[in-house]
Amino acid sequence: MKHRDAQGRVRTYDFGVLPVPEPFRRSLAALVAAKCAPGGGWDSVETSEGAWYLVRPFAQFLAALDDVPEDVDQFTAGHWTAWRLSLPPNSNGYTKYSSIAGLLQMDPRLVRPVREAMAKRFVWTPGHEQAYTPEEFRQIRLAARRTFRAALLRIRENTGHLKAWREGRVEAGGTDWLLGEALDVLARTGDVPVYDHPRTVRKRYRRALVGGSAECTWGRLYLSRKEVAALAVLIVVELGLNLTTVSEMAVPEILPGTTESGVPVYRLRLEKRRRAGHRGRFESRNLTDSGADFLGRIVTEALEATAYTRALLAQLDQPSAGRLLVWRQTTPHDAQAYPRAVRVGPFGFGVDEAGGAAWARSVGLSGSPLRRLRKTVNVLHRREPGQNSQDTHDRVYVLPEPQAQQAAVPVIAEGALGAVADAHRTVFAARLAEQADAGEVRQTATAGCADYEHSPFGLAGQSCAASFLLCTACPNARVTPVHHPRLAHLHQALGHLRGVLEPAVWEADWADAHARLEDLRDRLGRPVWDAALAAVGDTDRHVIDQLLDGDYDL
Repeated sequence: MKHRDAQGRVRTYDFGVLPVPEPFRRSLAALVAAKCAPGGGWDSVETSEGAWYLVRPFAQFLAALDDVPEDVDQFTAGHWTAWRLSLPPNSNGYTKYSSIAGLLQMDPRLVRPVREAMAKRFVWTPGHEQAYTPEEFRQIRLAARRTFRAALLRIRENTGHLKAWREGRVEAGGTDWLLGEALDVLARTGDVPVYDHPRTVRKRYRRALVGGSAECTWGRLYLSRKEVAALAVLIVVELGLNLTTVSEMAVPEILPGTTESGVPVYRLRLEKRRRAGHRGRFESRNLTDSGADFLGRIVTEALEATAYTRALLAQLDQPSAGRLLVWRQTTPHDAQAYPRAVRVGPFGFGVDEAGGAAWARSVGLSGSPLRRLRKTVNVLHRREPGQNSQDTHDRVYVLPEPQAQQAAVPVIAEGALGAVADAHRTVFAARLAEQADAGEVRQTATAGCADYEHSPFGLAGQSCAASFLLCTACPNARVTPVHHPRLAHLHQALGHLRGVLEPAVWEADWADAHARLEDLRDRLGRPVWDAALAAVGDTDRHVIDQLLDGDYDL
């Protein structure tokens, strides 16, 4: 079976090598072919190739069983359970489990017990990939900036020389003129003038080009694969996109009129192929280039660095000229080293983990940083989903991340302290007593006060100036049975206010006092409270009316 994707890449899969009965092989081939067809879900050869490496071990597992199923309709829940138990409880096992289940479920002959077994949760331990520390993030970003900046300045310098040569501003016959002529050939053909066997720079241009290395020849106008990987790192650092989205990113559209104003605005059209549904797969983002610190600046520089590559591909009428990340192979052997890359002649498109790892090694880093960078950016810097749902962002990326957990500690603590403070404001804090203590020195409108010069609501040594409504929240207050009728009436009056005031006003001015009185009612019990209401006198009503009217306010 052959799979040709939208990029023109082809992969061939031989199902005849699978060690299962022929009917089962045919069924698996038909299912995979349906997934590889346009609209089937596997839009790239990377996806089908990854699935192929899951189908093969599944077939080998079935072949080792005592009762090998002849076809999908003879595949039982026992077969599936045995396969599930053979898988490791990690992300690799989960990938095999979910991928094979999704493939087999497409066959209508799969019996119901198997489908029910596939619906059971696969318990596995998530991976422990962590975000980069601030220092690691800074070093990676700096290394990527150095790599790409050096390439951009190199291309910019040679672009200026080529422009001067084409405009006749370079004196004919000299070394500078020969360099301009070589750059003109490079811009039109993708290479400087060379001999074919062996491939060497033509003698006429050797002195002008100052050597035969990539930087001295084709690198004067084109990016290398490692330099494009560094550019991809910078894009991920700024936007938090996943690798496939960055790799396949189209050249952004420039919104009309923005270039003339000196502040270009780019519209990025992004696709996440794994997201279901046409509308959910595509999104757009606008980026403004108003200076070095703006997100649009990296787009401006990327367009400048890849201008000659895209212009040459456009002359060749290549659809891939619309891709943003384009590079030139360093040697003819690159095609063998990186067989998955999309190519047109000596040019390649996009970036993958292998390219990221190659760049990382060239600057002294270990492994491709692209996956961890995306997590770092979205969890710790942007702090919002990057082409994920909010639930996936929180559950998969934020919650398992130690740095996010550590950053959440003071937030959680502040929230807890706030909750405690809120609770204290609504809990009756005065002391209940059967009779007044000898230490009480004065009566307030709502309670007795044992120490009015050391109020928690004022300065020590000064008389308390707080509202009498706060007496129920003060540990210096003493409430005896003589105060119960007045407080019960206050509680009732506050309840009446709630029905006539705006909710926001009542919550701000009266809700805490009302809540403390309800706490008091619950402590005293309903019989005592009802008796207190029955004992309310004219003096109690008068004092509470004055309190609510603000007559006691200073």
